Amino acid sequence: KTSSLLIMCVCLQEARCGYAIILMALYWCTECMPLAVTALLPVVLFPMMGIMKVSVEYLKDSNMLFIGGLLVAIAVEQWKLHKRIALRVLLLVGVRPSLLMMGFMIVSSLLSMWISNTATTAMMLPISHAVLQQLKATEARADVEQEDKVEHDHEWALESLEESKRKAIEEKYDLLNKGMSLSVCYAASIGGTATLTGTTPNLILKGQIDKLFPKNGDVINFASWFGFAFPNMLLMLVFSWFWLQFMFLGFNLKKTFGCGGKNDRDREAFAVMKEEYRKLGSMTFAEVAVLIIFSLLVVLWFTREPGFIDGWATVLFPKEFVSDGTVAILMSMLFFVIPSQLPRCGGYLDEDGVYFYPTVKSPPTLLNWQVVHERMPWNIILLLGGGFALAAGSEVSGLSTWLGESLAPLEKIPPFAISMLLSLLVATFTECSSNTATTTLFLPILASMATAIKIHPLYVMLPCTIAASLAFMLPVATPPNAIAFSFGNLRVLDMVKAGFMLNIIGILSINLGINTWGFAMFNMGTFPDWANVTHVDP
Repeated sequence: KTSSLLIMCVCLQEARCGYAIILMALYWCTECMPLAVTALLPVVLFPMMGIMKVSVEYLKDSNMLFIGGLLVAIAVEQWKLHKRIALRVLLLVGVRPSLLMMGFMIVSSLLSMWISNTATTAMMLPISHAVLQQLKATEARADVEQEDKVEHDHEWALESLEESKRKAIEEKYDLLNKGMSLSVCYAASIGGTATLTGTTPNLILKGQIDKLFPKNGDVINFASWFGFAFPNMLLMLVFSWFWLQFMFLGFNLKKTFGCGGKNDRDREAFAVMKEEYRKLGSMTFAEVAVLIIFSLLVVLWFTREPGFIDGWATVLFPKEFVSDGTVAILMSMLFFVIPSQLPRCGGYLDEDGVYFYPTVKSPPTLLNWQVVHERMPWNIILLLGGGFALAAGSEVSGLSTWLGESLAPLEKIPPFAISMLLSLLVATFTECSSNTATTTLFLPILASMATAIKIHPLYVMLPCTIAASLAFMLPVATPPNAIAFSFGNLRVLDMVKAGFMLNIIGILSINLGINTWGFAMFNMGTFPDWANVTHVDP
């Protein structure tokens, strides 16, 4: 009788936790409350349901990594370093439409590896729009000059020809503007998958793995994630460029890459970008300082625990004490210490162009808290914490174990098919829900399923995490899509047609990666010892 009562209580806990998760999923999908407020529900619900206290789950090491990464991104944006890098790369690529699209995709993806996808898209779209406007104006002027050379006795024919040419130019650049807008927002989303700090779902995976499998040996860190995700990002980027090129520019390779010298249209469009770059002036001390700190941070991330040799953290400190979050916070603190101008005997020039002297006011540091307070997306930190709280509650209540056992029949399906189907499911779900909410809801279930059917947890969790960033089909799916939709005179159908194929490309690319170089990197062929025990004591 006592054992029956105990079983009933355990089942009741599982049901209560399941109710809380379903309620949060409903709130996240409908956004009837702000996402961050919904993420706080476990703080109230789990103690009231007798599951656990979860307040401590809201500030894990992954949150520190996220904060440090964002501080670096804010510093880069504050001193316009990202714009200088973007324009320099575009000047190297050239202005032929196809190469220009390639250049914008390369720049957008590289920038979104380090700063937010939304900020990348918002910065790159005005630049692309200005260049296209110049290309369009130059082509229209060239046509007018050509028509002036024709004899005036054909004026009636010229009017008709001029009207048709103008219409053709309008249609051409309308289509090109759509393609360029989509290429920027899609490349920003793709680029965010390449680094651990590039987008929130990546950090959620890191936090969930560390929470659910505490003895995983730091299997996901900055270096290991980059080793898998960066080649995958390049693959997706190449095939995405081919598809967008085919949709909006046709596929004439000779016309695309060209062989001759630049014409007037190319030279004038190039001049627009060169003028934008000239306005930035020479690199300031602040830009150089931010670039050095940023570069040093990346080097420290890669060498902390590279995997094939002992990293500096292992040699100098106890392995479990130093994490990627430790490094991120250490380097980002330098922004609040290093001045934005070199010490000098005279005065300093402030933002308004007015000189002041050290006796009156010291030069400002690279970052101040007011700037951070305005630009830091604090809501995402709560969303991360809410995800860790759900994972902990699922484990303590036994819900994860029950779900894993319920999905045990999937053991009869080949693992690659499971990964493919789940990636497709997540990619579909993320079109109508935020990628943060999607990964938060799915990853604990996937971890339990992997444990139940004895496959490597990363074999399903890793592709589904990246698939959560494949929100390409709808304007409301992600902020970069919404910006591009309003900027590029796009219709929903335009985005659906382009995004559907990009979703397929992304899913195929991710699963190719997880079954080739990812399979070898993470030893996916065996069920790891650290995944045998997933229960976390309350």
